[in-house]
Amino acid sequence: MTPVEAIRRKLRSLGAVLKDSAATEHERANAKALKATLERKLRQEGIPTGDWTDVAFRFGRTIREIKTTTSSPPPTGDTSNTAYRLGRALRQGLKKWRLT
Repeated sequence: MTPVEAIRRKLRSLGAVLKDSAATEHERANAKALKATLERKLRQEGIPTGDWTDVAFRFGRTIREIKTTTSSPPPTGDTSNTAYRLGRALRQGLKKWRLT
């Protein structure tokens, strides 16, 4: 698990504490303080927030990786290879997005 995933998991658990009606006032205050600290840490690292912009960010990063790690398609003009790689990148991006 990457450090970013660990921070996001902690943020989700703190959000659950904040929504819990049985949580005491002191628990909520501590959760708010910890949540603000973790969010500030994510912003300083330049990590997207986890909404739709995060999906677009990961998609762009995956496309960039594909461009750098794969050779260019053959000059025959066949677009099926490019479409296959694009579909694979979309599928991998959606898998990562669903896990977070």
